[in-house]
Amino acid sequence: MIRVMLVDDHVLVRMGFRMLLADAQVEVAAEADTGEQACRDYARAAPDVVVMDLSMPGMGGLEALRRILAQDPKARVLALSAHEDTAHPRRALRAGAMGYLAKRSAPDELIAAVRAVARGQRYVDARTAQALATAAPGADRSPAEQLSEREFSVFLQLARGMTVAQIAENLKLSPSTVGTHLYHVKQKLGATNQSELTLIALRWGLIEP
Repeated sequence: MIRVMLVDDHVLVRMGFRMLLADAQVEVAAEADTGEQACRDYARAAPDVVVMDLSMPGMGGLEALRRILAQDPKARVLALSAHEDTAHPRRALRAGAMGYLAKRSAPDELIAAVRAVARGQRYVDARTAQALATAAPGADRSPAEQLSEREFSVFLQLARGMTVAQIAENLKLSPSTVGTHLYHVKQKLGATNQSELTLIALRWGLIEP
C-alpha cells in the first residue's frame, strides 16, 4: 500500500484528500499543516509520496519541498496549488517536485498523480502541462519569472504582508540577506514598496486575494 504524507494548512482539504485516498487503498501515514512541521516529521513518517500544498503560512511549500529533498534526495513530492499561473509549477518542478497538480483538477486525478509519483514517474495535470508547453518565452509571462529561486520565495512572502524579520525566521536567513533580496526584487519588478509587490502578485495570480 502507498503511504502518503498530506501537507496543507486547510483541515477540510486534508480531510477530503484523506477520504479520496482511503477509497483508493492509499494510506495517509502523516499529516502536517505547515512546511515546518512537514520537514520535522518527514523522516519519522517515511512516506512514499509527500502531497505538498505550495501556499501555506510560514516557510511555505516551495521551501519545505527544497528542505525535504535536502534531507532525502530520493523523496517523491507531488506539489499542489490553487493558483492559475505557470510560475508555481515551473518553480516546483525546478525545485525537484516529481509531480504537479492544480487543485481544480478532478478528484480521480489526485489518485492517478499519487500512484504515478509513487512509481517514480513524473505527473503534471493536463491543463497545467498545456499552459507550460504553450507559454512562449517572454510572452505574457509573469514578471516573477525574472527572479531567482530565493528572490521568488522572498517576493511571495512579502506580497502576503510578512515583515523582513518574519521572512528571515521562516527562511532561516539573516534580516540583512532578506533585505538584499528585497532590494533586488524591487529593482527587477519595478516596485517601490510592499503594497506594489502585493498588487503585482495579485495581478498575476501568484497569491490569493
